[in-house]
Amino acid sequence: MRPFQQPVALLLLALITLALLTLPFLRFAANRLVAGEPRMLGQIADTGWIWLPLFALWFSLFLPARRHALLTLLAAQLLFALLIALGGAGASELARGASPLARTAFGSGWWCAAGATLLLTAEAIRQLSAATSWRIVLNIQLWLLPLLLLLTHQLDQLSLLKEYANRRAVFQAAFSQHLVLIFGTLLPTLLAGVPLGLVIARHPRWQRPVFSVLNLIQTIPSVALFGLLIAPLAGLATHFPLLKRLGVSGIGLTPALIALVLYALLPLVRSIVAGLQQVPQAVCETARGMGMSRRQQFWLAELPLALPIWLSGLRVVVVQTVGLAVVAALIGAGGFGAIVFQGLLSSALDLVLLGVIPVVMLAVGCDAVLRLLAALLERKYDYI
Repeated sequence: MRPFQQPVALLLLALITLALLTLPFLRFAANRLVAGEPRMLGQIADTGWIWLPLFALWFSLFLPARRHALLTLLAAQLLFALLIALGGAGASELARGASPLARTAFGSGWWCAAGATLLLTAEAIRQLSAATSWRIVLNIQLWLLPLLLLLTHQLDQLSLLKEYANRRAVFQAAFSQHLVLIFGTLLPTLLAGVPLGLVIARHPRWQRPVFSVLNLIQTIPSVALFGLLIAPLAGLATHFPLLKRLGVSGIGLTPALIALVLYALLPLVRSIVAGLQQVPQAVCETARGMGMSRRQQFWLAELPLALPIWLSGLRVVVVQTVGLAVVAALIGAGGFGAIVFQGLLSSALDLVLLGVIPVVMLAVGCDAVLRLLAALLERKYDYI
């Protein structure tokens, strides 16, 4: 096989190589507020090991497709683990004799190389397996070595881990509040969205006005919608003391949950309608011919076929909610958004990352779980 037969892998490998050779691998600063000095890969000890998996990746371009994908997966995993390990080792080396306020962060070269390596791994996994379950398993095991490095305290001198150590209690509180925002949004969304979707699926003439309203809500920027809810909720809390005692106010959790639920309704309702519409008419006629009632027809025939699409809509809702909950911190709802905006206000990039990375991990994790569940349901009913 020629290298140009794998254009994605070739482009990503070129990006990784250029990033490692020309961009800073680490950045060392006297404290977390200053920009710091760049440290190139050649200035970090024991970085020669990194060229071994990189050479294997270039060599894989000349192998047949299946062998190329397998070698790419193994070499990219090793490269990703080495990038993290060398970053932690470099941070430990720079920390010796330095002030406790000193910070060592990943440089632009590290971020570019690590990001391209993850994309290269995803491309290899896509070529190796078409099964969603196997793809998820292969993606999970990619993080085993980095997790081992983290648990053995090999990365403690990185500025991101120092920010976490300094704000452990704040981080845990933000995590709890972010989960409250997510589950506090999902429950009312399901309670309102599922019946609404079922009703308009049975009465198509109602679909146009309902979707027009839900589409209009989606066009409102999140910050604007949060702001629009402040005045009416504050007025209600003022005129009805009971609501105020229940925690309803113009800022905080209440407007955040209302806005997040409004945003979540469209993808959920649309998936419910689409799921029922894609059920073959022959299935419904067969169910009626067997003497099933309307309720039995729904539970035994329509629901199993529509459920994978419903789960796809729920996956969109969950991922969207995880991300939008960050913006809700602007009106005092808390969560990881509070850490992100605190980092932005103080120009502390690592503090921003301390809030962003858990959000990304939550979104990816929820997406993987729901995607796997939908794949298992599809396989079950295909087998039946």
